[in-house]
Amino acid sequence: MKKIAAFLAIALLTSCHQMQPSSSASVVQAFDPLLYVDPFIGTDGKGKTFPGATVPHGMVQLSPDNGRTGWDWIAGYFYPDKLIAGFSHTHLSGTGAGDLYDISFMPLTRPYKKVKTEGGPADGTLVSHFSHKQEQASPGYYQVYLTDYDINVELTAGERSGLQRYSYAPDTNTAIVRLDLGYSRNWDKTTETHFRLIDPYTIAGYRKSTGWAKDQRVYFYSRLSVPVAQHQLQVDGKTLNATAASGQDLAVELEFLFADTPLSAPKEVRIHTAISSVSIDNAKANLAAEPHQLDFEQVKLKAQQAWRTELSKVKVQASEDNKTQFYTAMYHASLAPRLYSDVDGRYKGPDGQIHQASPYPHYDFFSLWDTFRALHPWNTLIDQKRSTEMMQSMLDHYKVAGRLPVWIFQGNETDMMLGYHSVPVLVDAYLKGLTDIPGEELLAAALQSANQDEFGLKSYRSLGYVPYAERIWNVALTLEYAYDDWAIAQLAKALGKQDIYQQFIQRSQNYRHHYDRQSGFMRALDPQGAFRVPFDANAYHPEDYCEANAWQYSFFVPHDVAGMVQMMGGTAAVSAKLDAMFSTEQSQSELPEWISGYIGQYVHGNEPSHHVPYLYQYLGQGHKTQKLVRQIMQTLYTTAPDGLAGNEDAGQMSAWYMFSALGFYPVDPVSGQYVLGSPEVDSATLYLENGKEFHINTLNQSPEHIYVQSVRLNGKTLSGYTLSHADILQGGELEFVMSATPYTGPQEQKL
Repeated sequence: MKKIAAFLAIALLTSCHQMQPSSSASVVQAFDPLLYVDPFIGTDGKGKTFPGATVPHGMVQLSPDNGRTGWDWIAGYFYPDKLIAGFSHTHLSGTGAGDLYDISFMPLTRPYKKVKTEGGPADGTLVSHFSHKQEQASPGYYQVYLTDYDINVELTAGERSGLQRYSYAPDTNTAIVRLDLGYSRNWDKTTETHFRLIDPYTIAGYRKSTGWAKDQRVYFYSRLSVPVAQHQLQVDGKTLNATAASGQDLAVELEFLFADTPLSAPKEVRIHTAISSVSIDNAKANLAAEPHQLDFEQVKLKAQQAWRTELSKVKVQASEDNKTQFYTAMYHASLAPRLYSDVDGRYKGPDGQIHQASPYPHYDFFSLWDTFRALHPWNTLIDQKRSTEMMQSMLDHYKVAGRLPVWIFQGNETDMMLGYHSVPVLVDAYLKGLTDIPGEELLAAALQSANQDEFGLKSYRSLGYVPYAERIWNVALTLEYAYDDWAIAQLAKALGKQDIYQQFIQRSQNYRHHYDRQSGFMRALDPQGAFRVPFDANAYHPEDYCEANAWQYSFFVPHDVAGMVQMMGGTAAVSAKLDAMFSTEQSQSELPEWISGYIGQYVHGNEPSHHVPYLYQYLGQGHKTQKLVRQIMQTLYTTAPDGLAGNEDAGQMSAWYMFSALGFYPVDPVSGQYVLGSPEVDSATLYLENGKEFHINTLNQSPEHIYVQSVRLNGKTLSGYTLSHADILQGGELEFVMSATPYTGPQEQKL
C-alpha cells in the first residue's frame, strides 16, 4: 500500500487535471500544448467524451467504463460516477449513441466486489470504487487507483494498440486480470466471442457484436509481461478449463503468481493489445508493427510526441482558461475520424467483406451531419494531408456500398441523422485542391446520393420538399438537401457542367417551399402544399425538425443568406426575428436531454443553428455577432468536466469553438469564405502544411472588449465581413482592433 500511495503522490503532482502551469515556468520552458489539454472536459454533463488514452485519429481508445447503461454513460464513463468496471479498447467521442466498449480488462485481487449496476448482470457487476483525487488524464495517458483492490492502473496507446500497466500492492501473492469479452452496455449486444491462450505470455480472440452498427468485429492479440500461471474460462454460464473456447458470453480470469517475488520488487502486470476488424492474424501483425512492445514509458512517450506534434499546428496566446479550452478542443477534434485499416491496409467494409485500402490508410467514424459544418473545414486548414486521405476513405465506401457515407463506424453504414453531407465535405476538399479524386468521379458519386429514391428524396425531387406524412424530420430534410444540392451545383460549375449546375442551383432553392410568411417560420407541408396545423414555433417538434424546433431550423439556409433575407422580409425583419430568437424564453421541460446550451431559443448544444450567431454580419450588424459569439464562448464552454454545453459530436462542438476563438467561422463551408466574428485569443499562429504561417493578433483584447473596431489583413483594412480560405493559405497577418463599445463608424457592410 505504501508503494502505491507514494506513486500516486508523485503522479498527482504532475496531473494536468489537477494543475495548470505557472506563468514563470512558461517563460523558462518551451511552450508545451499538452499542459493545456484536460481530457476530463466533457465527461460530465452533456459532452459524452471519454478520458482514456489514445493517439491522434488512433484506432484504439483505451478508457475506463463505469459498468452502467444509460444516457449519461454513452461514452462508458461519466464523471460523477465512483465505480470502475473495466478498461475497454474502443469508445465513441461525444455521440448520442452508446456502443463499442470492446475487449474489456479488469485487474482484481480476491475477494471480489460486486455491485448491481444499470444494464449489468442480475448478480452484479465486478467493480472497484475510485476517487478523482487519485485519477489523472493527459493526451496519451490515463491513470486511476482502484481503492477496493489496492491496484494502480495506467493506460497508454499506439496507433492500433493499447498498453495497460497494473501495479499491485507489495504484499500481493496472486494477481488476477479478468478479460470480459461478453461485456456490453447501452445499444451494444455481444453476439459471438472467442478466446485462445496461445502460450503463457500470449492471448488472442475476438468479440463480435451488434448495436448502432449492426456488424461489429473486433479481433485482438495481446502480449503479457509476466506468464499466466493458471486461468479459468466462464462461457455462457459454464466454467471450463480449456486453452480455447467460443460462446456468446465469455470471460476469462488470468492468474499471475508473485509469491516468490521479493516485497521490494514491483508486482506489475503489463498487457499490450492490438485490435483489427479483419482477423486475429492481422491484430498480431498490428501489434508487431507497434514499436516498444510492452515498454510502457516508451509507448507513452511516443503517444505524447504524437499529440505534441498534432497540437503544435496552432499556437495561441490567451488566458490560462482559454488556452485550456482551445487545446482541449483541438484534442477532441483530433479523435475523429479514426484509423480503421490494419498495417497491411486491409479492413472490413460496409458489405461485410475484407477490402484493401490504397493508396492511403482507411478511416472510419464519420459523423457527417455534425462535422460537415466546421470539423472538416477546420481540417482543410490545419490537417490537409489527412483530409486528403479521409476523402479517399469516403469514396472507397461509395465504391463498395453504392452510395456515399451518411454516418459510418466500425465498417457499417448506420444511416443515422439526415442529408447527404458527404457531398459538401468532398466538394469543399475538391475546390480547395485537397483530393486527387477525379472531379467526374466525385460528381457521379454526389449525383447518386442526390437522385436516389430513399429518405424522402423521390418526393423531394417531384414536389420540391419532403411532405410530413412521408417522413419525420421532413422540414430538416428539405433544408439540408437544399444545402447539399448547392454543393453539387458548385462542383458542376467547376467542371463546366452547366446543365447539372442549373438543375442543382434550382434545387438548392427548395428551402423556400417551407417558409410560411404569416408565422415567419419554416413549417411542415402536406403533399398538396398546405402547412401542418396546429403550429407552435416554441414547441419541440421531433416529427418535423431533427432534434430541434422551428426556431432552430428556420435559419438553415447557409448557402443563400441573401435570398433567405429577401424571402423573410428584408434586413430589418430578419434582424428583429434573430433578436427574438435569442430573447424568447425556452421551455426546457419540453425538450429532450440532448437539446441544451440555450440562449433564448438558440441551442448551442446541437448543430442545426451553430451558424446563426454569424448571420447578423450579413445584415450589417456585426456587433451583434461579436457579442453573441463571445457570450457563447464565455458561458457555454468552460474548463470544468461539464464544460461542453452539448454532445461533443465527434469534434463539431470543439471545431466551432476553435474557429470562433480565432475570429472567424465557415457559415457556408463550400464557399471558401469565413465570416468574421470576435476572437477570444490574444494572438495565434497557424503553421500551415505549405510551410507558411498565418498570424492572428488582437489589440486591446480583454473579456470586456468584445467588439471589433477594425480588421486588417496584411496591413490593409478589410471592408467586408469575410476572410477567404485562399488568403489564409497565403500566410500573413490578420489584426483585430477590439473595444468595449460597438463600432460607430460608417455603416457596416450588408448583403
